[in-house]
Amino acid sequence: MNKSLGFLAGEIFLGTLIALLSVATAFASYLGGVSDSKQNENEIHGMAALNDGNAEYLRTNQDITQDYNYFDNWYLNVDERPEIASYYEGNFSEALAAAIERDPDVIWDDQYYADMYADSDAYFEDSDAAFGVASQWDERGDQLQLVMLVMALGLAFAAWGSLMDKDSNMRVLFAIFGLIAFVAGVVIYFTMVPAVA
Repeated sequence: MNKSLGFLAGEIFLGTLIALLSVATAFASYLGGVSDSKQNENEIHGMAALNDGNAEYLRTNQDITQDYNYFDNWYLNVDERPEIASYYEGNFSEALAAAIERDPDVIWDDQYYADMYADSDAYFEDSDAAFGVASQWDERGDQLQLVMLVMALGLAFAAWGSLMDKDSNMRVLFAIFGLIAFVAGVVIYFTMVPAVA
């Protein structure tokens, strides 16, 4: 092997390379664990919000059905029995009262349903956002696994190289492979591992 590359076979170089690769592998592993934890946390939050949204959606459907009944009974009694109509009118939801005030001829408009489903829609939006963040953490974790794999491979090369005879060409070759893996791992970390907002 070329004498100018002989410094790669030195114990100080290989020891430093092994230390750098060990720290980088451990660091990537730690960040991967953090990413998995954050992914899990956001998926649990997303599922909880989705469950709450479904429950709220079903409750809102019942409230809308109740509004239909109250409105029908109010309408049937408003002229002949105003005291009974008043009872039903007092039980209208805020959304129904607002819809009647907006336009008494078009009660069940889009705004009514938007108002009624506002809480469940907020839960669904929260759920979608949490699942989106979980997906970002998942992507980050996958790329960190790649960094860890490359660094661990470089560590194996450097470690094997350090066990070989000092004058062995294979020792220099393994040191070069370890150095290439370290550089590749750093490049992958800075160019392929996405940040999570």
